[in-house]
Amino acid sequence: MKASKIAYKPVGLALGAVSGMAAGLAFRQAWKVIGHEDEAPAATDEQRTWREILLAAALQGAIFAVVRAAVDRAGAATTRRLTGTWPG
Repeated sequence: MKASKIAYKPVGLALGAVSGMAAGLAFRQAWKVIGHEDEAPAATDEQRTWREILLAAALQGAIFAVVRAAVDRAGAATTRRLTGTWPG
């Protein structure tokens, strides 16, 4: 395993935590706009339709994936600028 990949591990873990928090905030804000309510429906809420549950899950998954990819890519690019090698 390359040294840059090993050195990047703790940075990647920290970035993962930050991206998870940022994605959670982004999802809550997006759901307020789309769902016109403060909280997304829980999958076990029997008062909600399948459509609502699946829409919330798809939106949450998409937001988490995009935020995670953006943060990971920015972290790798920053590592390259600082060290001269790509961490992967």
